[in-house]
Amino acid sequence: MSRFPVIRTAIPQRRYRLGEFNVTLLGEVESGDGIDYRYILAFVEEGRTQPSLYLCSERNPPGARGDGSHRLRLVNGAMSEVLGSDDAWRDVDVFVEKGLRIGASTLALQSEQPVQLA
Repeated sequence: MSRFPVIRTAIPQRRYRLGEFNVTLLGEVESGDGIDYRYILAFVEEGRTQPSLYLCSERNPPGARGDGSHRLRLVNGAMSEVLGSDDAWRDVDVFVEKGLRIGASTLALQSEQPVQLA
């Protein structure tokens, strides 16, 4: 079982539709799990209230910044996996573009195009 992000507060910054999923970009995240999140993409399937998939841009701790200032983590009910570290994950547009592609692939929605709602 994986650990979903513990989000105390966050500011929704953008919303997308990807197939039957609503995707919300969260910023200014205050976490309750000790992880320093820069951004989170939360994927919620239509008809459900809780996300089933998260993509997270997390600030790397000072001792782990050799490969980049931020790491990209994929979290679902079965796993939590760091996909890599790079300075690029601190940029919202780079993070969203890559995160939506990874989310679509993970959810078998490669033929769907994300549509920005707000």
